[in-house]
Amino acid sequence: MDSQQTFISHLIELRDRLLRAVVSWLVVFVCLFPFANELYALLAQPMLDALPTGGQMIATEVVTPFFVPVKVAMMTAFLVTLPYILYQAWAFIAPGLYSHEQKVILPLVGASVLLFFCGMAFAYFLVFPVVFGFVVGIAPVGVAVMTDINKYLDFVLTLFIAFGLTFEVPIVVIALALMGMVEVSKFKEARPYVIVGAFVIGAIFTPPDVISQIMLALPLWLLYELGIFIAGLLVKRRGGTGEDDYKPLSDEEMDAELDRIEEESKRNV
Repeated sequence: MDSQQTFISHLIELRDRLLRAVVSWLVVFVCLFPFANELYALLAQPMLDALPTGGQMIATEVVTPFFVPVKVAMMTAFLVTLPYILYQAWAFIAPGLYSHEQKVILPLVGASVLLFFCGMAFAYFLVFPVVFGFVVGIAPVGVAVMTDINKYLDFVLTLFIAFGLTFEVPIVVIALALMGMVEVSKFKEARPYVIVGAFVIGAIFTPPDVISQIMLALPLWLLYELGIFIAGLLVKRRGGTGEDDYKPLSDEEMDAELDRIEEESKRNV
């Protein structure tokens, strides 16, 4: 009976935290909805700046001028509430984690969110002007570049995700090293393959010009090196070598962790 009550209490807590996350997202979206057109104009500014004088974007479908800005407002609201949404997820799973796992996971989650935002900012302020300037510059004489606003949104979202995930590379390297799944020396040995892979990824996700490919491949490589450097420092600080560094908890430590988890569960009932 106790296990059944505990399971039901966990389901109720999960429902409550999901509801809080969704409500927070909807509240921010409602607040941003009146500014949907301004948000899209801000998103489209790099393209508009690259167009010739008098150039403009177009909408090829009847409802596109309404739904595209609304999508941008929804995505902006999600990004604004993302820290709170992640907090709700963390508050739900944290009681079931060991204390040493909490000390590792929480900083990595916070850093991953910050780095993803940095990747998006890098794409918006540095990559977009180069990419759109290249696209407009290679247009044949007599061809007016007028991008559909929906296709433009799809394109910039692809680049946002590509650069956001690129900036997550240090987190992946550090996490794998701290968990003992991959030795730091193995990351160093894989460096040539990572460099080649970075330029392949740059060729896939950017237009076919060398500059934009380098602007994705170079940060990917440098962030990989940064991840190796930080992982090496953290492994040394823990007194390990990064090779089979994981040590299971002793019986006393395991009992203490189980008692703490049980107390957290009773507190949430």
